[in-house]
Amino acid sequence: MKTFTLNLKAVLILLFLSVTTGVIAQNPFIRDQFTADPTARVFNGRVYVFPSHDIPAQPGRGRAGWFVMEDYHVFSSANLTDWTDHGVIVSQNKVNWVDSTSFSMWAPDCIERNGKYYFYFPAGMKPGMGRGSSVGVAIADNPAGPYKPQPEPIKNLRGIDPALFVDKDGQAYIYWAGGNIFGAKLNENLLELASETKVIGDLPKQGLKEGPFLFERKGIYYMTYPHVENKTERLEYAIADNPLGPFKVTGVIMDESPTGCWTNHHSIIEFNNQWYLFYHHNDLSPKFDKNRSIRVDSLFFNDDGTIRKVTPTLRGVGLTGATSEIQIDRFSTISEKGASITFLDTLNTFKGWKTLFNGKFAWVQYNAVDFGSKKLKSVQVKALSETGGTLLIRQDDPDGPIVAEVNVAADKIWKVYNARTKKVGKGIHNLIVTLKDSGSVEADWVSFK
Repeated sequence: MKTFTLNLKAVLILLFLSVTTGVIAQNPFIRDQFTADPTARVFNGRVYVFPSHDIPAQPGRGRAGWFVMEDYHVFSSANLTDWTDHGVIVSQNKVNWVDSTSFSMWAPDCIERNGKYYFYFPAGMKPGMGRGSSVGVAIADNPAGPYKPQPEPIKNLRGIDPALFVDKDGQAYIYWAGGNIFGAKLNENLLELASETKVIGDLPKQGLKEGPFLFERKGIYYMTYPHVENKTERLEYAIADNPLGPFKVTGVIMDESPTGCWTNHHSIIEFNNQWYLFYHHNDLSPKFDKNRSIRVDSLFFNDDGTIRKVTPTLRGVGLTGATSEIQIDRFSTISEKGASITFLDTLNTFKGWKTLFNGKFAWVQYNAVDFGSKKLKSVQVKALSETGGTLLIRQDDPDGPIVAEVNVAADKIWKVYNARTKKVGKGIHNLIVTLKDSGSVEADWVSFK
């Protein structure tokens, strides 16, 4: 059987204190609203994610069938598992220069200098101020806000998707998109361009390029960007020995979406000695890819500094506590037959997913569960089965030790079923749920007590 080997070293570095919220760890990791274009930053030992905010179009609010974005939230986590929504930090209705009918607050970014946090955001300008989009700055004393927008956008900058980079010498750079990808130095106040605009012209000549994000590792500067070579965006990168190039196109970070999501947009950070790729997909809106959701997966480098291609996962990163509601539909591995995933409610996808077991020995495996150091005496499963059935709860792999058998009665409503556990291994293990017999069982979550 195909199994996943757990990298205990990578997981253990994520064990530290966290803030408990209703937002959970798996992909997508924000599941009560649509989010896209995640820029992740590490401030004061905590990860802050600044995404754009997709909303469904309504009469008088945006263009039907297109992207609709009117404000920004910021989310943070100490462990990449438990996420806090700090609420709206900037809205198109509260910025002097923004056309409040444009709904075009695209991908943002944020950096820190001298204890101040500078949030950069694009938006459509009011009539009479100029054509198209520009980039504004809002400033705060705390990365979670409140932010105060500056009265005017950055002069001589037209475009979207601002991305910031501060080099080791303290020089700040800003990059943006608008037909090409552009870059320039910023003044010390971070509010004005300090150099002529440079076209980053060393990238692929054909196809849409947008969403630049630059970072440095071991003296190599990585310009990363979404690029449409065929029909949808894939994430690519080019390298240089200075922030403005020239760059050499080097490789692909993530392939095009297998389900046809037209866009992808990303950021890359190092956090607790591990690199991560933040990106988006249309998980919660599979039939309409203008309502997207943000994800995170681990990223690794080869010895020569090239980036290993990232395969998107449902499991995501971080540890899940055994006593939390473990959403097994965000599986790491799944049996070839008999197990599948679908929405709990197709009319309200924010309710999440369920796992369908429709064959004897069908299983799903969910990696990196922290069973702690105390004895866990029972397990609960929220399940439904019109036929009745028994679920086996195992640790480590699909043939691993059975820690509980949960009998699910024949019924047409969801219930929480309890079972006593056998010997449960302590510490970090994979969790496997298997259908013992040939019935049919739907499962929402698993939790140990």
